[in-house]
Amino acid sequence: MAGAWKKGGMPALGWWLIAVGTFRSAFTWSCFFGSATLCSATYSEIPMTGVHGRTVAVWTLLSCTLCFLCAFNLGSKPLYAATFLSFVYAIGYLSVECLVFHTIRAAGLVTFIFIAGTSIVWMLLQWNSNGHGPRPCQARKKSFMLSA
Repeated sequence: MAGAWKKGGMPALGWWLIAVGTFRSAFTWSCFFGSATLCSATYSEIPMTGVHGRTVAVWTLLSCTLCFLCAFNLGSKPLYAATFLSFVYAIGYLSVECLVFHTIRAAGLVTFIFIAGTSIVWMLLQWNSNGHGPRPCQARKKSFMLSA
């Protein structure tokens, strides 16, 4: 089934991660250089200081880098797990900021939840088809050894 989702040699999940990485890089650019644009619009309830904007930008740049690296290395278990966890951490962090500290409006959170949620579900569904988990021949060897 993984072959059915390929476009030009890269699985659709890889293309999705490139798109998400591109979105994240635009957010990073906004936090570094645009005080009244996307970054400050996300954090609407607090004044966006330069330090806060740059901190968010560096964190987002790291997660953007993970998306690009994982898109081209879907078979790497550690990289796949780190990218997956970056989405989990992003949803957790932004949800706490919205629900506990009220620094983000719920309307601003919807886009991030859609992107991170879609990525989390897709990556969970694709976990075994990208070389993760036991290989079929290894699974047969283990079951053979257990039955003997």
